Amino acid sequence: MARNKQPPAVFLMGPTGVGKTALAVELVAQLPFEIISVDSAMIYRGMDIGTAKPGADVLRRAPHRLIDIRDPAESYSAAEFRRDALAAMGEITAKGRIPLLVGGTGLYFRALEQGLSQLPRADAAVRERLRAEQERLGLAALHRRLAAVDPESARRIHANDSQRIQRALEVYELTGQPLSKSFQGRRGRACPYRLIKLILAPAERGWLHARAAQRFHDMLKAGFIDEVRRLHARGDLSPDLPAMRVVGYRQAWRYCAGGDDLAAMTEKAIAATRQLAKRQLTWLRDEAGAHRLAADQDGASLAALSVKILRQELAAAP
Repeated sequence: MARNKQPPAVFLMGPTGVGKTALAVELVAQLPFEIISVDSAMIYRGMDIGTAKPGADVLRRAPHRLIDIRDPAESYSAAEFRRDALAAMGEITAKGRIPLLVGGTGLYFRALEQGLSQLPRADAAVRERLRAEQERLGLAALHRRLAAVDPESARRIHANDSQRIQRALEVYELTGQPLSKSFQGRRGRACPYRLIKLILAPAERGWLHARAAQRFHDMLKAGFIDEVRRLHARGDLSPDLPAMRVVGYRQAWRYCAGGDDLAAMTEKAIAATRQLAKRQLTWLRDEAGAHRLAADQDGASLAALSVKILRQELAAAP
């Protein structure tokens, strides 16, 4: 059988709060890797604490590309991520090093690996009708409709994400095809790298739940509410923007606007984080050809096993 002559790249995937960044930093210390962030929240400037963005000391040791590349008032699509990630991967490979793509945004990983087909442009009439239907019937009714015509997208899109629910229904109405069909593995559009995949996930979900709660409390101690207050005070941001719908920020924004007390906000944010992790784990369950690593093992053992797997995989590269 012919050997794959494409250059290698590594995907390090896993749910939120599982320890991907810590493992990535260890891998960079031992292998010729450079990190590219695959995180739809870390792209935003000024959103540091609530996204668990690596601190300055970590970034000095292991720089991350594709963080702090957008203002929270701006949007950023999967197609833009694919373009930017491929450009960064090309720069890293040209230096004789290996791209290490780290994050939990499954949509970005899939867009990078499989490519994206051309989606229809927004249709003002369809979009306005869907908005009116949401006001009349409620967002839950639209999400149930999406589940009936595009169950994969309904699983991926949060039930409170009105913008993405409406867009998925709009695509279906305009094309007759579910939005999930936009991901195509067509020849010439797939990622031009030999991909090595690691999935970091706990053996027990309770371990991840406990970490989610502790991490959010740590964020509060680190000044998360002040961070959101600064965003709220800008005046040009709204809760409908993708940046402000990020888990944790959505609940804290409501708190800053007087909608919840601190205890209720904390409870809702932790619950939303657990729901996000559940969706990410469901997404990763179907990921083919990946090495699966138990996140709830000793950190040194996890790093040693990861390095061993990667060295074996890289040795097989041409």
